[in-house]
This record gives sequence, C-alpha cells and structure tokens, in this order.
Amino acid sequence: MLKTGEKLGAFIVPTGIGASVGGYAGDASVWARRFAEHAKLIVNPNVVNAGGFSGITGNMLYVEGYSLDSFFKGEISLKQSYGNKIGIVFDKAVPQDVLNVHINTMNAVKTVYGVDITGYEITSEDAGVEFFMSDVGMSSGRVKNIETLKAAALKLLNQGADAIAIVCMFDDPQDDNPDYANGIGTDPVGGVEAIISHYISKELKVPCAHSPAFADYSISSEIVNPKSASEYITPTFLPCILLGLSNAPLIGGDIDVSLLDFLVMPYNSLGSTPVFEAVKRNIPVFAVKENTTVLNVTNENLFKSSKITAAETYEECLQLIIQS
Repeated sequence: MLKTGEKLGAFIVPTGIGASVGGYAGDASVWARRFAEHAKLIVNPNVVNAGGFSGITGNMLYVEGYSLDSFFKGEISLKQSYGNKIGIVFDKAVPQDVLNVHINTMNAVKTVYGVDITGYEITSEDAGVEFFMSDVGMSSGRVKNIETLKAAALKLLNQGADAIAIVCMFDDPQDDNPDYANGIGTDPVGGVEAIISHYISKELKVPCAHSPAFADYSISSEIVNPKSASEYITPTFLPCILLGLSNAPLIGGDIDVSLLDFLVMPYNSLGSTPVFEAVKRNIPVFAVKENTTVLNVTNENLFKSSKITAAETYEECLQLIIQS
C-alpha cells in the first residue's frame, strides 16, 4: 500500500502469447481502467496500447517488461512522473513517405495532448527487424543491428529526453497470422517488439516503448474483430506509446515492490518473473480464467501456492480485490 493509503496493484498481460484478453489491440484496457479506479495500477504497455488510441489513465504506471521484471526483483524502484520529455528513434529503414506520416502523427499528438517531444533521431543503420511464430504459437524474432537503436537513443537522452519511443520498420505481418484480424491467435509482431524495448530499458534505464511501421499505411475498409479494430483504422501506432510514455514512471523513486498489494495475470501464463517474485514475497496473485493463452503454466501444475487465487472473470477478480 502506498503512503497515501491507496492500494498498489499490477495488471499484466504478457506480449506475444495469444492472450484472449489483451493479446490484440488495447482490448484489456477496459478492465485495467476499472481496476485503476480502485488502486494505483502498474500496467505493461501491451495492456493499454491501442494504435491511435490508448487506455492509459492518470492512475496507471506504464512500465515496460524488462523494467517490470527488475521492479519485481527489487532491483529498481519507480518514481511517478508527469510530462516526460520524449525522444523518438526512427529506424533508417523507414521510407520517407512512411516517416512523413509518423512525423505528422508526432506533431498531432503534441498539438492535441501537449505531449513534450524533444525531437527525433534516425538510426545510422537499418535495424533489421525480423519476426516469426514459434511452433507453439508464440511470437518472437530478432534484430540484426539492435545497437544502432541504442546509439540514436543516447543522442536523444543527451538532448534532454526522459523517455524513448522507438519506431522500427516491419514487413507486413498478415501472412504470419491471417486470423489476427478475426481475434484469433497471437499478434505476430509482439514478441520482437518486446525484444527491442527490453534491450533499450536494460541498457539505458529509461521508460521505453516500441511502435512498428509498415510500408502500407492505408486504412482497411474490411470489418474486423472488435479486439483488433483499433489497429485497422490508423496508419501508425505511434500515438498510444507517446501517451503512455508521457506520464510513465522514471527509474528510482519511492515506489518499490514491498508496497505492492496484488498482481493480476492470465490464468495459464504464470511462469514469469513477476509471478515468481510475487509468490516469493507473499504478494497475492490473481489468475483470471477468462483470459487464456497458448501457454499452460498454471498454479496447479507449477506452484500449488495458496497465494495464487483463481478467479473466473476479471469482474470477480476486481470484487475480490475491493473486498480484501
């Protein structure tokens, strides 16, 4: 619990594992916003990122996955921050017309929301992003020249940026999961996006998030599943990460894992650092059965811990937390 007497919770939906809630485009936001009405809520970007939209609220702490793991391990603490100065790294591979669309998007977010963007840097080399799906349906990938992203980010930090947004060029992902538009399976680019943001967070110890760029920035007129819809009505996914990073907590502050009151996870994706650390530290974990993934890591087959409570739905989970 925070010094203010407010509960502190974490609401996590891991990236790239086909979560039925939160595995698409901001489709976990509605529940995160409900939980954030009753607690200061740590969320990973995957929970609230929604292309041209964002589910972020002022009572959420937007924390990238590597920093999130470090927080749960007690290696870092967080400092609430508002109005962060954001620097944007653009992959050299992004064509000029696509870059122009992103620059217009950046300026629109600055104008409408007052987000403080210090400027942008273009990498000296193509980042070389590749992504693929594993045999079990998880998304992953590699970045051939990941160091070029760090070099550009360092220039922005030296210019006064507090947080780093990254935009890398991606091939069209639809062939990797043609059913994604129908709300089925795994986001094919989520895994490699996590690799990019984890690397920058680990190396530079600043808030970070990634947005992919695609050569085709036309808006589809096809009717898609509502869970995927926000990605199909925008030419760029940059707005959501800029809105999240604007008020993302900085590293080093008075919010540490000892203050955490609860952790909420999908039911069968419990094999992660936050869960292991929460169980070790006697922090209550809620595993929500309505959110399934391609994994099969449950309390029953891993922990058998009394600190992990199964809830049928997010509504039931929320009521349990309110009553605790």
